[in-house]
Amino acid sequence: MVYMLKFGASWILPPGIFVILLLALSVKLFRISRKLSVTVLIFTIIFYLLCTGLVAEKLMGWLEEMHTPPAQVEQSGADVIVLLGGGAIGQVPDVDGVGALCASPANRLLTAVRLQKILNVPILVSGGQVYSDAGPEAEISARVLKSLGVPEDKILTETKSVNTTQNARYSALILREKNFTKPLLVTSAFHMNRAILAFNLNRLKPIAYPTDFTVTHNATFHYTKLRPQAEALLLNVTVMQELLRTCVTEVFGI
Repeated sequence: MVYMLKFGASWILPPGIFVILLLALSVKLFRISRKLSVTVLIFTIIFYLLCTGLVAEKLMGWLEEMHTPPAQVEQSGADVIVLLGGGAIGQVPDVDGVGALCASPANRLLTAVRLQKILNVPILVSGGQVYSDAGPEAEISARVLKSLGVPEDKILTETKSVNTTQNARYSALILREKNFTKPLLVTSAFHMNRAILAFNLNRLKPIAYPTDFTVTHNATFHYTKLRPQAEALLLNVTVMQELLRTCVTEVFGI
């Protein structure tokens, strides 16, 4: 009963209600222009599929599975952990100061702390202040790392970058200056392929340690995955954004 209620409610709330309205428009247009009606219908079907968890699981799962963490990270030989930022909120209260990390970078940071305890190597936090009203990512991350017990002398910050390409470029300068040669790269699983590409373009060969997974891999089917959801649409848009940005990085190096 609970699943049926969820499935039904999804059709009276966005984006489900938009699918119904588009279907109604397609039927209405059939009497005016069959070609236009079919065009709207095809668009509606594509839009609906992109709003389903079933498609989101397949596409996001494919992207997240491109890289896997080393089975024995303590044997990887990594001499530094590079933690990529992913968004921060400025001027909001936090436990030990002002400014907080968004969900994805917070998950990344948690993984980096756990890895640091295993490897006992420095963490290089990469990320500047992307917008004037955003938080300074590396500075906030450094503060949180210290509050979680990471020694201050084990924390390095890169505060200039505002995108993945700059993450790699400015991090590479610091890594070479500090004579680090085998970085362990920590970022969200969906973001890892583009991040690896950016670091490779800067003549670095990082070890991938994806985290912050968003979908269950090898998931089983359930009919509720066919209901339209804004969350599923967001995941599919994220996949398309990553593919587009990866192409731009490959072609233009930006």
